[in-house]
Amino acid sequence: MVEFGAGTTDVAHGGLMAQHVREDAAVTKKRRTAALHPEWVLMYRKGLSRTKIAELTRNDVATVSRHISWAKTADPALHVEHAAAAKGSAARAVPGLKRMYQVVAMFEATGRYPSRNAEDRAERELAQWLRRRRRDAEAGILNPVIGEGLAALPNWQRKPREAAHQQRWQDRLQELVAYRAAGNHWPRTTPATTGQERELGIWLRNQRYKYKHGQLHPARARALDAALPGWITGRKAAHTRPQ
Repeated sequence: MVEFGAGTTDVAHGGLMAQHVREDAAVTKKRRTAALHPEWVLMYRKGLSRTKIAELTRNDVATVSRHISWAKTADPALHVEHAAAAKGSAARAVPGLKRMYQVVAMFEATGRYPSRNAEDRAERELAQWLRRRRRDAEAGILNPVIGEGLAALPNWQRKPREAAHQQRWQDRLQELVAYRAAGNHWPRTTPATTGQERELGIWLRNQRYKYKHGQLHPARARALDAALPGWITGRKAAHTRPQ
């Protein structure tokens, strides 16, 4: 007869603990992944099928289905809400949901809202749609499904004047990109610095301050990361010596 001692029990217990850790890590990963596309989850929650979501977002059905499955793991009530919404009127708000997704996608990609003065006709139409939704919100008649989706964007209800401020931010970013592409170092803000370098230096300093204090919107941070790698450290990185 084989006798199992304490060592065997410890090994078994340790294996069980390791399994639980792996399972917890897998669940955590799914929850984090499910948060990557909140608009997909919102569409599903409001009654849209995986196929319709894939069509609207121009993704394959398998990717959307996998994402929704992870979201359901993180939120077991999601399926119930989807089933209830699919029977109601929310699932029929497809045109509005499509526009909403386009606005969200544009802001995430560019850090700005659509402009009514854009050369692209599709962007002008999207800007007009967003303008009408702002009016709906002011009048208290905005479709709650659309409102919930747009609420994920910062200050989406702001007036055109505020939108112009966003455009100026984008213009300043492009100006700094051109400045660096011309072979210039990161702009400074010293008292002796003047002209374009000082203006760009002050703007960049403000972006770094907001980033370090959690005040810079993630979409703007991503736009800076993509256009200006190393923007956070700037000149400091050039003087950093390996330890």
